[in-house]
Amino acid sequence: MTTLIYTHQACFNHKPGPHHPESPERLEAVLQALKKPEFAGAVWRDAPLGSFDQVLHVHTPDYVEQVQSVSPTEGYRALDAGDTILSPGSLEAVMRCVGAACAGVDDVVSGEATNVFCATRPCGHHAEADQAMGFCVFNQAAIAALHAREQHGLQRVAVVDFDVHHGNGTQNSFYDDPDLFYGSCHQAQFYPGTGARHETGVAGNIVNLPFPRGTGSAVFRAAMTDQLLPALRKFAPELLIISAGFDAHHLDPLGGLKFTDDDYHWITRELMKVADESADGRVVSVLEGGYSLEGLASGTAAHVRALMGD
Repeated sequence: MTTLIYTHQACFNHKPGPHHPESPERLEAVLQALKKPEFAGAVWRDAPLGSFDQVLHVHTPDYVEQVQSVSPTEGYRALDAGDTILSPGSLEAVMRCVGAACAGVDDVVSGEATNVFCATRPCGHHAEADQAMGFCVFNQAAIAALHAREQHGLQRVAVVDFDVHHGNGTQNSFYDDPDLFYGSCHQAQFYPGTGARHETGVAGNIVNLPFPRGTGSAVFRAAMTDQLLPALRKFAPELLIISAGFDAHHLDPLGGLKFTDDDYHWITRELMKVADESADGRVVSVLEGGYSLEGLASGTAAHVRALMGD
């Protein structure tokens, strides 16, 4: 089993401002955790730049042009009502996120890697086709899924998202396509207010598990075992992409769920079992949220440890 880890120094240069939760320190915490000796078997690569052709699989030309045109050479520019902020280094960082996710798809399809973890930022799952939301500029998980279809001819691609926030952008991109699956567990009622159980997609291809504040391991594992994992198995993806957010961790200051490091290890292994059954083990994981540096580091370590087969 070969696990590739993509990252890039440019991802530190997205700086949305003092006291913003989506800080460069998040990535530093992740990389410090993954540089420990237990991860020595992973293969590290610099994330390539994605292309705007890849971005256009999901996002509209007008929105892509907007992002390019407002990217500042100094200071800050807001892309939305105020929480998605661009700095001079943001556009390259975002394009490295896209490039890492798409290169990860290339690697697992070619057999160069069994699975890939993209240690990149900013996160992407809130980004809609035509607008930024919730710290997210381009939706790299959804882009990677469509890249798998356009570049490699894969038909059935799934994204499973365990961030504390619902990935409205990914859901909206997949909702009307029966060959794309989106499954999410998330806190409700919580930002962005989407992800109700009745949001099931054009062909039952959307599965939402909204959890009340305070939900912990037992309810999480039971719901995944009884509901999301069977639906994913029935869909039988040819590729599985994980939106790996760690803000449902019990230490997280923004979320209200009570997941543990063991939960992240467990769900990663369960998702890998499904990928083994229908996707030749192909998994690409993309870092999403997580705002306790300690919880983000330990949760990510547990996740990558599982990807590596430990």
